Amino acid sequence: MSFQSFTYMKRKVLSISLGLIVVIVFSCQPKDNLQTGEGYINVRGGKMWYQVCGEGNEIPIVMLHGGPGSPSYYLNPLLALSNDRPVIVYDQLGCGRSDRITDTSLMTIENNIDHLHQLLKTLKIKDFYLYGHSWGTMLGLDYYLKYPRGIKALILASPCISIKLWSQDADTLISMLPDSVQFYLKQKISNTDIDSTKIKEALDCYFGNYYTRKQPVSEDIDSMISQFGENLYKYMWGMEEYSATGILKDYDRTIDLDKVKIPTLYIAGEYDAARPNTVRYYQSITPNSKLVIIKNSGHMTMQDNSKENIEAIKAFIDQIETN
Repeated sequence: MSFQSFTYMKRKVLSISLGLIVVIVFSCQPKDNLQTGEGYINVRGGKMWYQVCGEGNEIPIVMLHGGPGSPSYYLNPLLALSNDRPVIVYDQLGCGRSDRITDTSLMTIENNIDHLHQLLKTLKIKDFYLYGHSWGTMLGLDYYLKYPRGIKALILASPCISIKLWSQDADTLISMLPDSVQFYLKQKISNTDIDSTKIKEALDCYFGNYYTRKQPVSEDIDSMISQFGENLYKYMWGMEEYSATGILKDYDRTIDLDKVKIPTLYIAGEYDAARPNTVRYYQSITPNSKLVIIKNSGHMTMQDNSKENIEAIKAFIDQIETN
């Protein structure tokens, strides 16, 4: 073989090899625009923190935390869903890793809808599942009613869809506690002079029965509490979970549930502050919906029984994607 022929063959092999490398590299790139990691976006009122967990081409899940003002740390057990698809969490403006706010004109459902819409546009998310927990179900439902396009299904966990029904449920739950606990919880509502030790014991009893039954509470809950947006919560909700006095006090979307045209999963804990009977009522008036009760759980189903909670969400999505 001549030197010229040998050189030509080397160049040919090198060209083919480089071509194969390029094909392999590009074939391994995600076909969507989502990249794992965390960041901030500028929204009206400040910077809002978000995180993308997991990769792949499956339809992502966007998660809305509760509160208002309870940052997304407590949702961490649900990030196991990112083994199958991207999962996006964020801290709503005013709490957690996002900027704090004092301007009450920013503390509205409408502003939170705009922030979510901006986040989705920034991440170029067109099709997704929308998960909301507690106050997040209010935000999620209102977002769907305004921007239904691209939402493949709703997951409404421990929902608060009617403040009137929530308050009635809270009265029922309080009535099931010892008389001494009831006394101090009611004193807290009426803002009378109270024994701080006794009210703490009463609140611990209430939350230990209906919110986080698993003790001791996780680091996720500790982080949520330490970065809680208290002023946001008080303005939008009120002083206590069992008595809504803020701007959300008249919220009610039960009349709109028949407008939901996509598959919907309701989730409630066995001992949830969102009482299973009430959630069952919501489910009964929502087309193409189902309800799963998570055993041995209060309001924080993802903390009290994460395994069963994750299985319920996965089964729901699998059913949608295999039909």
